[in-house]
Amino acid sequence: MLAIRSIAAPAQRQCLRAAPPAAVTLSFHNQRYYSARHERVAKFNGVKDSSGRYPVSLIEGDGIGPEISQAVKDIFEAAKTPVTWEPIDVTPILKDGRTAIPDAAIASIKKNKIALKGPLATPIGKGHVSLNLTLRRTFNLFANLRPCRSVAGYKTPYDNVDTVLIRENTEGEYSGIEHVVVDGVVQSIKLITREASERVLRYAFQHAEEIGRKKVRVVHKATIMKMSDGLFLNVARDVAKDFPGIEFDAELLDNTCLKMVTDPIPYNDKVLVMPNLYGDILSDMCAGLIGGLGLTPSGNIGDECSIFEAVHGSAPDIAGKALANPTALLLSSMMMLRHMGLTEYADRIEKAAFATLAEGKVLTGDLGGKAKTYEFAGAIIEKL
Repeated sequence: MLAIRSIAAPAQRQCLRAAPPAAVTLSFHNQRYYSARHERVAKFNGVKDSSGRYPVSLIEGDGIGPEISQAVKDIFEAAKTPVTWEPIDVTPILKDGRTAIPDAAIASIKKNKIALKGPLATPIGKGHVSLNLTLRRTFNLFANLRPCRSVAGYKTPYDNVDTVLIRENTEGEYSGIEHVVVDGVVQSIKLITREASERVLRYAFQHAEEIGRKKVRVVHKATIMKMSDGLFLNVARDVAKDFPGIEFDAELLDNTCLKMVTDPIPYNDKVLVMPNLYGDILSDMCAGLIGGLGLTPSGNIGDECSIFEAVHGSAPDIAGKALANPTALLLSSMMMLRHMGLTEYADRIEKAAFATLAEGKVLTGDLGGKAKTYEFAGAIIEKL
């Protein structure tokens, strides 16, 4: 008992010192951060240029990034999509000992309100943290949208998967609040705030309305983390009242995982929304149901701007060989177009892409074919 007390006492003192100012948000139990149900979260506010096109910041990325980015650009050009690409360099810099994005890149994304990003490799041994994490923090991209849809022509043990996951992107276990209590004891603080929870939950309900889904489900562990996940769940119940046309329920994380890998079809009519860590794990698990990250789009959503990306790696071993599959980045760009209100172009390109995949004649090596990256893009262009 003495040994336990000797650890617990400094832990309590250290915790009090380390608690960040944001934690006071928890005390405003009934505070609402959006004044009306119809107040839109993460609305696109980009403006067309003089040629009638929307400028889009393009981060081509590392490794295979330039090749798959070129495939997307070629397909967009063939579809006459009203987009002007603005390439930017996000090679990390250190400012006051912290990883940062170059000022020119920040200015471009803030101006255009929208960006498409290829895979980025974080430099090893140079003091930089994840570039993807840096981008999310720089632009306060609070929601990660990850749909996973079965691809005709690419067989997996699961058929007709069509899940939509929304992950809170800024706090939870990934808040980065950690410290050593005493030798051999490390404390990591899971931060959940009412403000961040309401923001992502409201976005989830609005997205469900936009895509025609009638159910929103929170995935949680409030049985164990009664205060943190409990807050997230209680905020969800409050937000649900503003969306009477959407059915709301909740499910424990472990139950969700078990049920989804047993039979994912019952989740096809729902939007799943959850705190950060659960979303990170569950979204990759769902990607596995349809064949992996190479077929999975992703969007990081913010109130000021949004960045859509391929979440797979940069694959430096095949870079420059025209072997890469551009599907994930292309599907992410379809999400981007829909976010911008260019749904007609997104539907047309997506139809051509899925038809090419279903036909199975021109596929890249990871899908069982022998086509080059540009040949696969060319086959999609032929079907436009």
